[in-house]
Amino acid sequence: MTTDVAKAIHKINPEAGFVIKNNDVNQIEWNEETTPIPVADIEAKMAEIPTEEEEIAARKNLKASAKAKLIAGEPLTKEEADTIVL
Repeated sequence: MTTDVAKAIHKINPEAGFVIKNNDVNQIEWNEETTPIPVADIEAKMAEIPTEEEEIAARKNLKASAKAKLIAGEPLTKEEADTIVL
C-alpha cells in the first residue's frame, strides 16, 4: 500500500528514492541519488491528491455517466470507455 506521503513524492518526482517512517513527512530518508524535496512542497501536493473515498465516488460517477450515454446513444469520453469491462 502506497502512503499519502509516498504518493505525493512520486507525483513530484516519479524517480525519487526514499524511505518513509510512520507515513510521517518529517521522517523521510532520501537515497543519495535523489535531491530531497522540501516538506512544504510534499504537503502541498498531498492536499491536491484525492482521498480514497473521492476516487471511489469519481469512478462511480464516471461509470454512471458512461451508462447513461450508452443508453442515449451518445459518444463516450476515453475515460468513460475505460470503465467498461468486456
